[in-house]
Amino acid sequence: MKIGMIAPPWFPLPPRGYGGIELVVSLLTEGLVARGHDVTLFASGDSVTAARLSYVFARAPFERIEHGAHLEIAHGLDAYTRAREFDVIHDHDGYASRAMGALLKRLLGVPVVATLHGPADQSTLESLSALRDDLSFIAISDYQRNGFPDLHFVGTIANAIDIAKHRFLAEKDDFFLFIGRMIADKGAHTACEVARRLGVRLIMAGKVNETAEKSYFAKQIEPYLSDKIHYRGEVDHDGKAELYRHARCTLFPIQWPEPFGLVMIESLAAGTPVIAFRRGSVPEVIEHGRTGFIVDTIDEMVDAARHIDEIDPQECRKAVEERFGIDRFVVAHEDAYRRMLEEASDRDPRA
Repeated sequence: MKIGMIAPPWFPLPPRGYGGIELVVSLLTEGLVARGHDVTLFASGDSVTAARLSYVFARAPFERIEHGAHLEIAHGLDAYTRAREFDVIHDHDGYASRAMGALLKRLLGVPVVATLHGPADQSTLESLSALRDDLSFIAISDYQRNGFPDLHFVGTIANAIDIAKHRFLAEKDDFFLFIGRMIADKGAHTACEVARRLGVRLIMAGKVNETAEKSYFAKQIEPYLSDKIHYRGEVDHDGKAELYRHARCTLFPIQWPEPFGLVMIESLAAGTPVIAFRRGSVPEVIEHGRTGFIVDTIDEMVDAARHIDEIDPQECRKAVEERFGIDRFVVAHEDAYRRMLEEASDRDPRA
């Protein structure tokens, strides 16, 4: 197939540090190219890919992400003005890009699918409902998909990681780990409180460069920092993998219904169990008692941490190999694209 793959423009692919969506899009793009598809990747010019690379911005404009809607429009236009070149366009960008996709789908008939990377909040529900007649969608968890009952889905495909890049280690050091953006939704402050109550070492790593992140970090995290609770800054892939590999467990105290958390499967791949709040897709990823513990309160998280050594690191790794590898991920997308093309052909035999 000829596939147009639209990544968000804000961070290069694959991401050097922060960038969960960018990581997933990079894995999918490279996997499709490896399976013989002709893929054009629309991303920033400093991306690295085996696909054809098309870009508006030579360098990812991450410092303008807070006020960059016009940049997203320019990025989307670069892809959609070439719509006739592709059998399928797969959009991972924001609403402005998807709105252009819906319009061009109506005008040109090129199948467009958008992966949903966010939750079903009210504004997202309203905006995407306006596009439901012209776009197909892919969900990244059942929880997320159930929040969008009016959309046309061609698949629910859980995110994946390159398991080979996460080395397994059974023997762990004596520290807990938190990795994520420094915002309230990710719950770093709860991880700090858990570590304080247990008297254990906690290492945190995550992005702090947007205004909201800086404010949250100063008010909610800095008061906890001590000789036992450390903040490492934003780390690259190798730095994350090293932390996952040695951590005794990873805390995932999310405060919002996250549709899928890559942190969970990255940690499990290294053999490190996860203790997570029962929100969003967590019950679809963590197997309670096998790969970690699912809890409802901070008291339960503290208690679960006292039993974390009961989890077998080998089972954590095995679970990721069974469910979240690249091959299954790429094949599932191929199947979704074929369903789209078959549906388009049924509606218009000339398609």
